[in-house]
Amino acid sequence: MIAARIVVPGRAPEVGEGPEPAGEGLVDVLAAPITPLDVLCASGTSYFGTPATPYVPGVQGVGTLAGPLGDLAAGTAVWFATTAGTAPGDGSMAQRAAVGADDVVALPPGVDPVLAAALGLSAVAAWMCLTRRGRLAAGETVIVLGAGGIVGQAAVQLARLAGAGRVVACARSASALELARSRGADATVLLDGGDDLAARLADASGGADLVIDPLSGDPAAAALSTLRPGGRLVNLGGSAAESSPVSSATLRSRSLDVLGYTNASLDAATRGEAVLAVCRFAAEHRLTVGHERVPLADATDAWTRQCDGTARGRIVLVP
Repeated sequence: MIAARIVVPGRAPEVGEGPEPAGEGLVDVLAAPITPLDVLCASGTSYFGTPATPYVPGVQGVGTLAGPLGDLAAGTAVWFATTAGTAPGDGSMAQRAAVGADDVVALPPGVDPVLAAALGLSAVAAWMCLTRRGRLAAGETVIVLGAGGIVGQAAVQLARLAGAGRVVACARSASALELARSRGADATVLLDGGDDLAARLADASGGADLVIDPLSGDPAAAALSTLRPGGRLVNLGGSAAESSPVSSATLRSRSLDVLGYTNASLDAATRGEAVLAVCRFAAEHRLTVGHERVPLADATDAWTRQCDGTARGRIVLVP
């Protein structure tokens, strides 16, 4: 079996022959995304600790069941999760992977497996921040920070699908904003570090009800100031800064909610429902994100490009 393996934490994986996996169920892998969590775990510096090496990375993937598993027949197309990098064991970046019955979700007909893998838990996070955590109501205005990233790209489209009346996309590049407009954003704001960001956000939104925030830092503080009474900001990352300058008066004067979110809080059933929801949108050609299909044999170079930011969207390895 061909697999990519992390041999030394902090280095790109090496590709070669490896042993067949063993477990409750086996999946013939069709697509394995390289995600920020994979890179973090493999660095050896995450809160999960230094992983036991060598191991096959890949916390999620898409494939077909090699045999029956639970109520699912052999050959069923599934999205699957693993604990690779967070606990001992191997993940999705191989020709085959071991899975448990609680970690697979049968995919809807017609969804592209590579796109499903590219969306994966990033789109799940966007969907849950909008719906369960953010309590988006029909007709409300949503500001999406970091709209150029995979979570942000998904959030712009999913906000509309969830009933938002107005969607404002914010990103650091003109190309990302142009893409957001093509995918349904009503207005865009460039995150260029200018002092007038709060005013530009207020002007573009006309007042927001919900902010999806994978950035934190000054962009989050500026967006928070645009919220109407009872508005919500859901933070799911800190790619701009680890903290944000939040005014107590701003929070109190409008009874605002500042909420946190992580996919780690989801039970398997809720996660499965969210995976199915976003993959149905993808199958209906209503949801997509920038992604790049790369052969598994080229995983070492692909991993490096995903880490240094030269990849064209989310890299998905194809055995």
